[in-house]
Amino acid sequence: MSSFDTKIAVLLRDDLASWQRLNVTAFLVSGLAHVTPELMGEPYADADGTEYLPMFGQPVMVFSGTADVLTAAHARALGRGLKFSIFTDELFHTGNDDDNRAAVRAVPGEKLALAGMAVHGPKNAVDKILKGASLHR
Repeated sequence: MSSFDTKIAVLLRDDLASWQRLNVTAFLVSGLAHVTPELMGEPYADADGTEYLPMFGQPVMVFSGTADVLTAAHARALGRGLKFSIFTDELFHTGNDDDNRAAVRAVPGEKLALAGMAVHGPKNAVDKILKGASLHR
């Protein structure tokens, strides 16, 4: 049983290639770290004193679902007023952050071709957002 009141979750579309799943996950969680710095744990150090960067202080749960599950999760997250990050299919074809933002800005929210999203919030709210998704294997 988790001792956390909140949940960090990534939802990936179930038809992504392995490299896409990894890439999308990395991009998505970076947004959560930016807007929720309190999620970050303390820096690490090994026995030799070499220091390493901090990571999230709680687990990141990764889920998968169909495009329809992602669309519904997007709508539910918006309805609950939670901040979340998205990754769209167009971002696989851009090469920099400016082009990424322009690609998302060019498409109305209800027509986004979502490859994934990441959300952090109260466990109950995140669980409801993820309805229909399954734990990624």
